[in-house]
Formats: sequence, C-alpha cells, structure tokens
Amino acid sequence: MALVRDLRARCPWDAAQTSQTLRPYLVEEVMELDHAIASGDADHIRTELGDLLLHLAFQIVLAEERGEFGSDDVTRTIEHKMWRRHPHLFQQGSAPESWERSKLNHEDAQGSVLDGLPPTLPALVMALRLQERAAGVGFDWPNAAGPQQKVREEIAELDAELGGARDQERVAQEIGDLLFAVVNLARKVGCDPRAALEQANTRFRDRFAAVERLAAERGIDVAAAGLDVLDRLWDEVKQLGD
Repeated sequence: MALVRDLRARCPWDAAQTSQTLRPYLVEEVMELDHAIASGDADHIRTELGDLLLHLAFQIVLAEERGEFGSDDVTRTIEHKMWRRHPHLFQQGSAPESWERSKLNHEDAQGSVLDGLPPTLPALVMALRLQERAAGVGFDWPNAAGPQQKVREEIAELDAELGGARDQERVAQEIGDLLFAVVNLARKVGCDPRAALEQANTRFRDRFAAVERLAAERGIDVAAAGLDVLDRLWDEVKQLGD
C-alpha cells in the first residue's frame, strides 16, 4: 500500500486511475491467477498472487483517498464475518453448521442463500455455486445416483425435442438443463466440472493438432478431407495416445 501511495504521487498513469478504470485489469489478474493455480507452477502462482495483491492494495488506497475506508476496516470486516460464520469455533457451546445456514442465521444474510453470486461468473462456475449453496441448506441428493438418473432424463427430453419439430428455443432449454445436470453429477462424485472440462478441452486441442500433423504427413488437406477421413485419423491418434 505504501508503494501504491507513492505511485499515485509520482506516476501520472497511476494518479489518473479510479476504482472503475481498474476493474478490467482486476478481472484479468484474477483469471491469470486462476490459470496459474491450475498449472500448479509455484513460481507462476507467486507472481500472479503479487499482481492481485497490488490491485487489492490499489483499491484500498483509492478508498482511503475518498475517505470511505482503510485497510484496517477491510481486515476487521472480514474477521467479524468469519467469526459469525464459524460460531462453533468462536462461541462456546455452538454447534457446527453449513456455510449457507450460517449466512441465513446471521445479520449478513441477504434473504436467499442464492443471493450474492456475481452475475458475471462464468456459467459453468455459476451452476456449480448455485448447486453448492442449495445443497448447503439440504436441497441435495444423498448420493450420485439421483444426479445420474437426472442426466439420463434430460438426455431423453433432449432426444424428444430433436426428434420433433425442432423448436430451437426448447432445444436450447433442454441442452441447458442437461449441462446443469452434468455439473450436478460432477459435484456429487467429487469432480470439479470446470477442471474436467478444461482437461477435455486440452485433450481435444492436442489430439486435433496431432490429426493435422498426421494429415500433413500423408498429404491430406484437412479442410477438404471430409468427416470419414478425419474420423479415421482421429481414431489413429487416439489409439497412439492411449
């Protein structure tokens, strides 16, 4: 924070920044940190954590300048929130409760356990967080069998839509329901659906790049080869990879 104050005093670019102008950079830094954590590279994670900390310090300094709050206010607010959210640790005789129930039972409750999620969350993450919050107050299957059956039901409903008059709005709705059900199944089997999809994306990218290399070696024009040829190359690549 001392560094940010100095930058604000001596650098025209930093002096010109506001909370609003820094928002795009803040989102970018969070996503870069998320990517670093996914990679597992400790040096990369350390660097990105530093970048994010700088942005947090910048926002606090800007708030100080406006006379709104300072770093002590920020830390006290989160400490008090954690004390309220963990009464079994900080209040003698209190029983443990889920995070969601704790939120509803204390003064920082927002009316609904589903409130407070930023609307800009990626849809896959939003689906997972909605399900986790609902599960926290007991709205959940006891095991993976329920979500697994729900996936089958949603596939059947999608099949029915695709086999009929093909109303695109209904098809999109059924595909959305299917995706939501798959996220729920992943959650119940202890799998992070976003990480699983990222891994699937990586596998597809790597395999398709291998298909392109194999096609080039055989003088095949990928753009003109057609599905049958590309599918055979895909199977070859997949077998080599397995």
